[in-house]
Amino acid sequence: YWEVTNIPENNFILNQNDNIQTPEKKKKFLKKGLGFYPVDERDCSLMASPHRSEKDFLAYKKGILRNLLNDNRKEQKEERKKLDQAIIVPDETLRSYVNDIIDKDFAYSSYDLLIRAKNKKSAKLAYYNFINAYQIYEKGDESMGNICCMAIDLARDLLRKKH
Repeated sequence: YWEVTNIPENNFILNQNDNIQTPEKKKKFLKKGLGFYPVDERDCSLMASPHRSEKDFLAYKKGILRNLLNDNRKEQKEERKKLDQAIIVPDETLRSYVNDIIDKDFAYSSYDLLIRAKNKKSAKLAYYNFINAYQIYEKGDESMGNICCMAIDLARDLLRKKH
């Protein structure tokens, strides 16, 4: 087992001394995740290994760590429902959304993809994902900007498929 020793500038050295007593099921669950400490003033986040380090495990128990690979199926389904809700916005509003979040070099083609996805039954889900993700992004959740880009990629893939 590992002990984390703090040295200057938030760098860590792992020593094989610590003995963390965690149930095997919990240890397997923690190994699957990708834990991070909150972002500091330099916009950096330290990676955590709660299955190895007692310090990281205690931070996990206190709820300080955020899991990048969330294994909570219930939360995933709820988030998916939010993004998959049917919503239609006027084309000019869609254009402003795309111009706001996509680089100007790719904005026209992205807008075109989303318009085509809006009008095709098999690709409408990507359109809904983009609109819902953008509206959440507008409220301050910066991570939804990536979901918007992924929705455009999904639209491209769905429009290429022959159904």
